[in-house]
Amino acid sequence: MTETSDADESRKALNRRIVSLAIPALGSLAVEPVYVLVDTAIVGRLGTEQLAGLAIAATVLSFVFAGANFLTYGTTERVARRLGAGDTTGAGNVGVQAMWLGVLCGVPLAVVLAVFAEPVARLLGAGDDVLEHATTYLSWSAIGVPFFLVTLAAQGVFRGESDYITPLWILLGANVANLVIELVLVFGLDMGVAGSALSTVIAQVSAALVFLWILRPRMRAAAVRRPSRSGMAPLMSAGKHLLLRVGSMLAVFAGATTIAARIDDETLAAHQIVNSMFIFLALVLDAFAVPAHTLVAEEEGRGDLAGARFVARRSVTLSMIVGVGLGVLIAALSPLIPRVFSDDADVTSTATVGLLWLAVMMIPGAVAFAHDGILIGAGDYRFLGLAALGYLVAVTPIAVFTLLTPSLGISGIWGGLLVWMILRAVVNDRRTRHVLASPA
Repeated sequence: MTETSDADESRKALNRRIVSLAIPALGSLAVEPVYVLVDTAIVGRLGTEQLAGLAIAATVLSFVFAGANFLTYGTTERVARRLGAGDTTGAGNVGVQAMWLGVLCGVPLAVVLAVFAEPVARLLGAGDDVLEHATTYLSWSAIGVPFFLVTLAAQGVFRGESDYITPLWILLGANVANLVIELVLVFGLDMGVAGSALSTVIAQVSAALVFLWILRPRMRAAAVRRPSRSGMAPLMSAGKHLLLRVGSMLAVFAGATTIAARIDDETLAAHQIVNSMFIFLALVLDAFAVPAHTLVAEEEGRGDLAGARFVARRSVTLSMIVGVGLGVLIAALSPLIPRVFSDDADVTSTATVGLLWLAVMMIPGAVAFAHDGILIGAGDYRFLGLAALGYLVAVTPIAVFTLLTPSLGISGIWGGLLVWMILRAVVNDRRTRHVLASPA
Protein backbone atom coordinates (compact mmCIF):
# COMPACT_ATOMS: atom_id res chain seq x y z
CA MET A 1 0.00 0.00 0.00
CA THR A 2 2.85 2.39 0.89
CA GLU A 3 4.64 1.74 -2.42
CA THR A 4 1.42 2.34 -4.36
CA SER A 5 0.80 5.57 -2.45
CA ASP A 6 4.35 6.76 -3.11
CA ALA A 7 3.97 5.99 -6.81
CA ASP A 8 0.69 7.93 -6.96
CA GLU A 9 2.25 10.91 -5.25
CA SER A 10 5.19 10.77 -7.66
CA ARG A 11 2.81 10.79 -10.66
CA LYS A 12 0.83 13.69 -9.21
CA ALA A 13 4.06 15.63 -8.71
CA LEU A 14 5.05 14.94 -12.33
CA ASN A 15 1.65 16.05 -13.55
CA ARG A 16 1.97 19.31 -11.63
CA ARG A 17 5.45 19.86 -13.07
CA ILE A 18 4.22 19.32 -16.62
CA VAL A 19 1.54 21.97 -16.20
CA SER A 20 3.79 24.35 -14.25
CA LEU A 21 6.45 24.16 -16.98
CA ALA A 22 3.95 24.29 -19.83
CA ILE A 23 2.53 27.65 -18.76
CA PRO A 24 5.79 29.65 -19.04
CA ALA A 25 6.81 27.48 -22.00
CA LEU A 26 3.61 28.55 -23.73
CA GLY A 27 4.53 32.16 -23.07
CA SER A 28 8.14 31.92 -24.26
CA LEU A 29 7.29 29.82 -27.32
CA ALA A 30 4.45 32.13 -28.28
CA VAL A 31 6.77 35.11 -27.89
CA GLU A 32 9.53 33.68 -30.13
CA PRO A 33 7.66 33.97 -33.47
CA VAL A 34 6.29 37.41 -32.60
CA TYR A 35 9.39 38.77 -34.37
CA VAL A 36 8.01 37.34 -37.62
CA LEU A 37 4.41 38.36 -36.92
CA VAL A 38 5.40 41.95 -36.11
CA ASP A 39 7.59 42.17 -39.19
CA THR A 40 4.80 40.70 -41.34
CA ALA A 41 2.18 43.14 -39.99
CA ILE A 42 4.40 46.20 -40.41
CA VAL A 43 5.99 45.27 -43.74
CA GLY A 44 2.55 44.29 -45.06
CA ARG A 45 1.55 47.95 -44.72
CA LEU A 46 4.40 48.96 -47.01
CA GLY A 47 3.04 46.99 -49.98
CA THR A 48 2.49 43.56 -51.52
CA GLU A 49 6.00 43.43 -53.07
CA GLN A 50 7.59 44.18 -49.69
CA LEU A 51 5.48 41.49 -48.00
CA ALA A 52 6.37 38.98 -50.71
CA GLY A 53 10.05 39.85 -50.26
CA LEU A 54 9.71 39.23 -46.53
CA ALA A 55 8.14 35.84 -47.31
CA ILE A 56 11.27 34.83 -49.22
CA ALA A 57 13.63 36.21 -46.56
CA ALA A 58 11.69 34.58 -43.72
CA THR A 59 11.94 31.20 -45.44
CA VAL A 60 15.73 31.50 -45.68
CA LEU A 61 16.06 32.64 -42.07
CA SER A 62 13.83 29.81 -40.89
CA PHE A 63 16.35 27.38 -42.40
CA VAL A 64 19.16 29.03 -40.48
CA PHE A 65 17.42 29.43 -37.12
CA ALA A 66 15.42 26.20 -37.08
CA GLY A 67 18.51 24.33 -38.25
CA ALA A 68 20.30 25.63 -35.16
CA ASN A 69 17.53 24.53 -32.78
CA PHE A 70 19.66 21.54 -31.85
CA LEU A 71 21.51 24.01 -29.61
CA THR A 72 18.34 24.30 -27.52
CA TYR A 73 17.03 20.74 -27.84
CA GLY A 74 20.32 18.93 -27.36
CA THR A 75 21.38 21.21 -24.51
CA THR A 76 18.06 20.80 -22.71
CA GLU A 77 18.17 17.00 -22.90
CA ARG A 78 21.82 16.72 -21.83
CA VAL A 79 21.58 19.26 -18.98
CA ALA A 80 18.36 17.68 -17.64
CA ARG A 81 19.76 14.14 -17.88
CA ARG A 82 22.87 15.12 -15.90
CA LEU A 83 20.87 16.97 -13.28
CA GLY A 84 18.58 13.95 -12.97
CA ALA A 85 21.67 11.85 -12.25
CA GLY A 86 22.98 14.47 -9.78
CA ASP A 87 25.90 15.65 -11.95
CA THR A 88 25.75 19.46 -11.61
CA THR A 89 29.30 20.02 -12.86
CA GLY A 90 28.59 17.99 -15.98
CA ALA A 91 25.43 20.02 -16.58
CA GLY A 92 27.47 23.25 -16.34
CA ASN A 93 30.03 21.95 -18.83
CA VAL A 94 27.25 21.15 -21.32
CA GLY A 95 25.95 24.71 -21.10
CA VAL A 96 29.32 26.35 -21.67
CA GLN A 97 30.15 24.17 -24.67
CA ALA A 98 26.69 24.78 -26.16
CA MET A 99 27.21 28.53 -26.13
CA TRP A 100 30.70 28.22 -27.62
CA LEU A 101 29.21 26.05 -30.36
CA GLY A 102 26.59 28.74 -31.00
CA VAL A 103 29.33 31.32 -31.59
CA LEU A 104 31.46 29.00 -33.74
CA CYS A 105 28.47 28.13 -35.94
CA GLY A 106 26.89 31.57 -35.98
CA VAL A 107 29.77 33.68 -37.26
CA PRO A 108 30.40 31.75 -40.51
CA LEU A 109 26.64 31.39 -41.08
CA ALA A 110 26.29 35.16 -40.84
CA VAL A 111 29.02 35.69 -43.44
CA VAL A 112 27.49 33.17 -45.84
CA LEU A 113 24.03 34.67 -45.45
CA ALA A 114 25.27 38.19 -46.14
CA VAL A 115 27.34 37.21 -49.18
CA PHE A 116 24.75 34.94 -50.83
CA ALA A 117 21.55 36.79 -49.90
CA GLU A 118 20.63 37.73 -53.48
CA PRO A 119 21.29 34.39 -55.24
CA VAL A 120 19.50 32.47 -52.50
CA ALA A 121 16.46 34.75 -52.73
CA ARG A 122 16.47 34.39 -56.51
CA LEU A 123 16.66 30.59 -56.18
CA LEU A 124 13.45 30.65 -54.11
CA GLY A 125 11.59 32.44 -56.87
CA ALA A 126 12.02 36.13 -56.02
CA GLY A 127 12.17 38.48 -58.98
CA ASP A 128 12.23 42.21 -59.75
CA ASP A 129 11.14 44.35 -56.78
CA VAL A 130 10.48 41.29 -54.61
CA LEU A 131 14.14 40.24 -55.02
CA GLU A 132 15.37 43.66 -53.91
CA HIS A 133 13.30 43.61 -50.73
CA ALA A 134 14.23 40.01 -49.90
CA THR A 135 17.94 40.72 -50.36
CA THR A 136 17.79 43.84 -48.21
CA TYR A 137 16.08 42.04 -45.35
CA LEU A 138 18.49 39.08 -45.49
CA SER A 139 21.61 41.23 -45.64
CA TRP A 140 20.69 43.17 -42.51
CA SER A 141 19.44 40.06 -40.69
CA ALA A 142 22.82 38.33 -41.08
CA ILE A 143 24.24 40.53 -38.30
CA GLY A 144 21.95 38.98 -35.71
CA VAL A 145 22.63 35.32 -36.53
CA PRO A 146 25.48 34.63 -34.03
CA PHE A 147 23.58 36.36 -31.25
CA PHE A 148 20.41 34.41 -31.95
CA LEU A 149 22.34 31.11 -31.84
CA VAL A 150 23.83 32.01 -28.46
CA THR A 151 20.30 32.74 -27.28
CA LEU A 152 19.17 29.28 -28.43
CA ALA A 153 21.96 27.61 -26.45
CA ALA A 154 21.24 29.70 -23.36
CA GLN A 155 17.56 28.75 -23.48
CA GLY A 156 18.61 25.09 -23.51
CA VAL A 157 20.53 25.60 -20.26
CA PHE A 158 17.56 27.20 -18.53
CA ARG A 159 15.12 24.59 -19.81
CA GLY A 160 17.41 21.77 -18.70
CA GLU A 161 17.30 23.30 -15.21
CA SER A 162 13.46 23.47 -15.43
CA ASP A 163 13.64 27.28 -15.43
CA TYR A 164 11.19 28.43 -18.08
CA ILE A 165 10.37 31.76 -16.46
CA THR A 166 13.68 33.57 -17.06
CA PRO A 167 13.72 32.96 -20.85
CA LEU A 168 10.10 34.08 -21.03
CA TRP A 169 10.85 37.51 -19.55
CA ILE A 170 13.98 38.03 -21.63
CA LEU A 171 12.25 37.11 -24.89
CA LEU A 172 9.19 39.18 -24.03
CA GLY A 173 11.37 42.22 -23.38
CA ALA A 174 13.23 41.69 -26.66
CA ASN A 175 9.98 41.51 -28.63
CA VAL A 176 8.57 44.64 -27.06
CA ALA A 177 11.81 46.43 -27.92
CA ASN A 178 11.61 45.10 -31.48
CA LEU A 179 8.08 46.47 -31.93
CA VAL A 180 8.93 49.95 -30.66
CA ILE A 181 12.22 50.21 -32.57
CA GLU A 182 10.67 48.85 -35.77
CA LEU A 183 7.86 51.41 -35.76
CA VAL A 184 10.44 54.19 -35.37
CA LEU A 185 12.81 52.88 -38.06
CA VAL A 186 10.18 51.88 -40.63
CA PHE A 187 7.71 54.74 -40.34
CA GLY A 188 9.57 57.40 -38.38
CA LEU A 189 12.89 57.23 -40.24
CA ASP A 190 11.37 55.80 -43.45
CA MET A 191 13.89 52.93 -43.61
CA GLY A 192 11.35 50.48 -45.03
CA VAL A 193 12.28 46.79 -45.13
CA ALA A 194 15.82 47.56 -43.91
CA GLY A 195 14.40 49.16 -40.78
CA SER A 196 12.29 46.08 -40.10
CA ALA A 197 15.33 43.81 -40.27
CA LEU A 198 17.58 46.14 -38.27
CA SER A 199 15.12 46.42 -35.39
CA THR A 200 15.00 42.62 -35.12
CA VAL A 201 18.81 42.47 -35.07
CA ILE A 202 18.96 45.01 -32.23
CA ALA A 203 16.48 42.94 -30.23
CA GLN A 204 18.44 39.71 -30.87
CA VAL A 205 21.74 41.25 -29.77
CA SER A 206 20.15 42.62 -26.62
CA ALA A 207 18.56 39.28 -25.70
CA ALA A 208 21.85 37.39 -26.15
CA LEU A 209 23.74 39.82 -23.91
CA VAL A 210 21.13 39.55 -21.16
CA PHE A 211 21.19 35.74 -21.30
CA LEU A 212 24.99 35.70 -21.02
CA TRP A 213 24.95 38.13 -18.10
CA ILE A 214 22.50 35.98 -16.11
CA LEU A 215 24.38 32.77 -16.91
CA ARG A 216 27.75 34.07 -15.67
CA PRO A 217 27.61 32.11 -12.35
CA ARG A 218 26.98 28.82 -14.22
CA MET A 219 29.84 29.54 -16.60
CA ARG A 220 32.24 30.22 -13.73
CA ALA A 221 31.20 26.98 -11.97
CA ALA A 222 31.85 24.80 -15.03
CA ALA A 223 34.98 22.63 -14.99
CA VAL A 224 35.77 23.44 -18.65
CA ARG A 225 35.23 27.04 -19.76
CA ARG A 226 37.09 27.12 -23.06
CA PRO A 227 35.88 25.54 -26.32
CA SER A 228 36.39 21.78 -26.14
CA ARG A 229 36.06 19.50 -29.14
CA SER A 230 35.20 16.54 -26.93
CA GLY A 231 32.71 18.65 -24.98
CA MET A 232 30.97 19.84 -28.13
CA ALA A 233 31.06 16.44 -29.89
CA PRO A 234 27.83 15.02 -28.36
CA LEU A 235 25.95 18.18 -29.25
CA MET A 236 27.35 18.08 -32.78
CA SER A 237 26.31 14.42 -33.10
CA ALA A 238 22.78 15.24 -31.93
CA GLY A 239 22.90 18.29 -34.17
CA LYS A 240 23.70 16.17 -37.21
CA HIS A 241 20.48 14.18 -36.84
CA LEU A 242 18.40 17.15 -35.74
CA LEU A 243 19.76 19.16 -38.66
CA LEU A 244 18.56 16.43 -41.02
CA ARG A 245 15.18 16.59 -39.28
CA VAL A 246 14.92 20.35 -39.47
CA GLY A 247 16.35 20.51 -42.97
CA SER A 248 13.78 18.00 -44.21
CA MET A 249 10.95 19.83 -42.46
CA LEU A 250 12.03 23.20 -43.77
CA ALA A 251 12.48 21.77 -47.26
CA VAL A 252 8.76 21.05 -47.13
CA PHE A 253 7.98 24.68 -46.29
CA ALA A 254 10.59 26.07 -48.66
CA GLY A 255 8.96 24.00 -51.39
CA ALA A 256 5.58 25.41 -50.41
CA THR A 257 6.92 28.98 -50.59
CA THR A 258 8.58 28.29 -53.94
CA ILE A 259 5.32 26.93 -55.35
CA ALA A 260 3.42 29.97 -54.05
CA ALA A 261 6.00 32.29 -55.63
CA ARG A 262 5.49 30.62 -58.99
CA ILE A 263 1.71 31.05 -58.89
CA ASP A 264 1.52 34.84 -58.34
CA ASP A 265 2.51 37.56 -55.88
CA GLU A 266 -0.91 37.54 -54.21
CA THR A 267 -0.68 33.81 -53.46
CA LEU A 268 2.86 34.26 -52.14
CA ALA A 269 1.80 37.11 -49.87
CA ALA A 270 -1.22 35.10 -48.63
CA HIS A 271 1.01 32.10 -48.01
CA GLN A 272 3.29 34.27 -45.89
CA ILE A 273 0.32 35.26 -43.72
CA VAL A 274 -0.79 31.65 -43.23
CA ASN A 275 2.78 30.47 -42.70
CA SER A 276 3.38 33.16 -40.07
CA MET A 277 0.28 31.98 -38.23
CA PHE A 278 1.48 28.37 -38.50
CA ILE A 279 4.83 29.27 -36.95
CA PHE A 280 3.05 31.05 -34.13
CA LEU A 281 0.54 28.25 -33.48
CA ALA A 282 3.07 25.44 -33.87
CA LEU A 283 5.23 26.90 -31.15
CA VAL A 284 2.16 27.38 -28.96
CA LEU A 285 1.47 23.64 -29.32
CA ASP A 286 5.09 22.97 -28.41
CA ALA A 287 4.25 24.26 -24.91
CA PHE A 288 3.61 20.65 -23.91
CA ALA A 289 6.36 19.19 -26.05
CA VAL A 290 9.17 21.31 -24.62
CA PRO A 291 8.58 20.29 -20.96
CA ALA A 292 8.78 16.70 -22.22
CA HIS A 293 12.37 17.44 -23.34
CA THR A 294 13.23 18.20 -19.73
CA LEU A 295 11.06 15.74 -17.83
CA VAL A 296 11.55 12.64 -20.00
CA ALA A 297 15.33 13.20 -19.88
CA GLU A 298 15.22 13.71 -16.09
CA GLU A 299 13.18 10.55 -15.50
CA GLU A 300 15.48 8.50 -17.74
CA GLY A 301 18.49 10.03 -15.96
CA ARG A 302 17.01 8.68 -12.71
CA GLY A 303 16.30 5.31 -14.35
CA ASP A 304 12.52 5.73 -13.96
CA LEU A 305 11.07 4.55 -17.29
CA ALA A 306 7.54 4.38 -15.89
CA GLY A 307 7.80 8.06 -14.99
CA ALA A 308 8.95 8.85 -18.53
CA ARG A 309 5.92 7.01 -19.95
CA PHE A 310 3.60 8.98 -17.67
CA VAL A 311 5.11 12.26 -18.86
CA ALA A 312 4.63 11.12 -22.47
CA ARG A 313 0.94 10.25 -22.02
CA ARG A 314 0.09 13.47 -20.24
CA SER A 315 1.99 15.61 -22.75
CA VAL A 316 0.07 14.13 -25.69
CA THR A 317 -3.30 14.50 -23.96
CA LEU A 318 -2.77 18.12 -22.99
CA SER A 319 -1.36 19.00 -26.41
CA MET A 320 -4.43 17.53 -28.16
CA ILE A 321 -6.79 19.57 -25.99
CA VAL A 322 -4.95 22.76 -26.92
CA GLY A 323 -4.75 21.74 -30.59
CA VAL A 324 -8.49 21.26 -30.92
CA GLY A 325 -9.12 24.62 -29.26
CA LEU A 326 -6.70 26.41 -31.59
CA GLY A 327 -8.23 24.76 -34.65
CA VAL A 328 -11.71 25.96 -33.74
CA LEU A 329 -10.44 29.47 -33.00
CA ILE A 330 -8.50 29.81 -36.28
CA ALA A 331 -11.46 28.55 -38.31
CA ALA A 332 -13.76 31.09 -36.66
CA LEU A 333 -11.34 33.98 -37.17
CA SER A 334 -10.12 33.00 -40.67
CA PRO A 335 -12.01 35.85 -42.45
CA LEU A 336 -10.62 38.47 -40.03
CA ILE A 337 -6.97 37.49 -39.44
CA PRO A 338 -5.70 38.31 -42.97
CA ARG A 339 -6.95 41.91 -42.67
CA VAL A 340 -4.42 42.51 -39.91
CA PHE A 341 -1.61 41.86 -42.39
CA SER A 342 -2.85 43.23 -45.71
CA ASP A 343 -5.40 45.55 -47.36
CA ASP A 344 -5.23 43.72 -50.70
CA ALA A 345 -8.60 41.96 -51.27
CA ASP A 346 -7.05 39.15 -53.36
CA VAL A 347 -4.44 38.49 -50.67
CA THR A 348 -6.95 38.43 -47.81
CA SER A 349 -9.44 36.13 -49.56
CA THR A 350 -6.70 33.68 -50.53
CA ALA A 351 -5.26 33.74 -47.00
CA THR A 352 -8.70 32.94 -45.55
CA VAL A 353 -8.79 29.68 -47.51
CA GLY A 354 -5.28 28.81 -46.32
CA LEU A 355 -6.22 29.47 -42.71
CA LEU A 356 -9.10 26.99 -42.91
CA TRP A 357 -6.63 24.29 -43.97
CA LEU A 358 -4.37 25.39 -41.12
CA ALA A 359 -7.24 25.03 -38.63
CA VAL A 360 -7.68 21.36 -39.56
CA MET A 361 -3.92 20.81 -39.37
CA MET A 362 -3.85 21.79 -35.70
CA ILE A 363 -5.23 18.41 -34.57
CA PRO A 364 -2.62 16.06 -36.09
CA GLY A 365 -0.08 18.79 -35.39
CA ALA A 366 -0.79 18.59 -31.67
CA VAL A 367 -0.02 14.85 -31.69
CA ALA A 368 3.08 15.17 -33.87
CA PHE A 369 4.65 17.99 -31.84
CA ALA A 370 4.05 16.27 -28.49
CA HIS A 371 5.76 13.10 -29.69
CA ASP A 372 8.65 15.13 -31.13
CA GLY A 373 9.24 16.52 -27.64
CA ILE A 374 9.07 13.09 -26.04
CA LEU A 375 11.53 11.56 -28.50
CA ILE A 376 13.94 14.50 -28.11
CA GLY A 377 13.82 14.02 -24.33
CA ALA A 378 14.60 10.34 -24.90
CA GLY A 379 17.58 11.29 -27.07
CA ASP A 380 16.14 9.48 -30.12
CA TYR A 381 17.74 11.94 -32.54
CA ARG A 382 18.66 9.49 -35.28
CA PHE A 383 15.08 8.32 -35.75
CA LEU A 384 13.77 11.90 -35.82
CA GLY A 385 16.20 12.80 -38.60
CA LEU A 386 15.51 9.76 -40.79
CA ALA A 387 11.76 9.93 -40.25
CA ALA A 388 11.65 13.59 -41.26
CA LEU A 389 13.47 12.74 -44.48
CA GLY A 390 10.93 10.00 -45.12
CA TYR A 391 8.02 12.41 -44.67
CA LEU A 392 9.63 14.80 -47.16
CA VAL A 393 9.94 12.05 -49.77
CA ALA A 394 6.34 10.94 -49.16
CA VAL A 395 4.80 14.37 -49.87
CA THR A 396 7.05 15.32 -52.79
CA PRO A 397 4.57 13.94 -55.38
CA ILE A 398 1.85 16.20 -53.94
CA ALA A 399 4.16 19.20 -54.27
CA VAL A 400 4.99 18.33 -57.88
CA PHE A 401 1.32 17.93 -58.75
CA THR A 402 0.46 21.30 -57.17
CA LEU A 403 3.33 22.96 -59.04
CA LEU A 404 2.05 21.53 -62.32
CA THR A 405 -1.55 22.49 -61.49
CA PRO A 406 -1.36 26.13 -60.34
CA SER A 407 -5.17 26.38 -60.34
CA LEU A 408 -5.10 24.47 -57.04
CA GLY A 409 -3.56 27.58 -55.53
CA ILE A 410 -3.17 27.82 -51.78
CA SER A 411 -5.46 24.79 -51.23
CA GLY A 412 -2.99 22.55 -53.05
CA ILE A 413 -0.13 23.91 -50.95
CA TRP A 414 -1.76 23.62 -47.52
CA GLY A 415 -3.65 20.43 -48.35
CA GLY A 416 -0.28 18.81 -49.01
CA LEU A 417 1.05 20.15 -45.73
CA LEU A 418 -1.94 18.58 -43.94
CA VAL A 419 -1.02 15.16 -45.36
CA TRP A 420 2.57 15.69 -44.19
CA MET A 421 1.42 16.48 -40.65
CA ILE A 422 -0.82 13.42 -40.44
CA LEU A 423 2.12 11.20 -41.43
CA ARG A 424 4.24 12.73 -38.66
CA ALA A 425 1.54 12.19 -36.05
CA VAL A 426 0.97 8.51 -36.88
CA VAL A 427 4.62 7.46 -37.22
CA ASN A 428 5.85 9.42 -34.18
CA ASP A 429 3.14 7.87 -32.01
CA ARG A 430 4.27 4.36 -32.91
CA ARG A 431 7.93 5.22 -32.30
CA THR A 432 7.23 6.63 -28.82
CA ARG A 433 5.46 3.42 -27.83
CA HIS A 434 8.53 1.46 -28.92
CA VAL A 435 11.17 3.71 -27.29
CA LEU A 436 9.43 3.89 -23.91
CA ALA A 437 8.30 0.26 -23.83
CA SER A 438 9.16 -1.72 -20.68
CA PRO A 439 12.42 -3.69 -20.93
CA ALA A 440 11.88 -7.35 -21.79
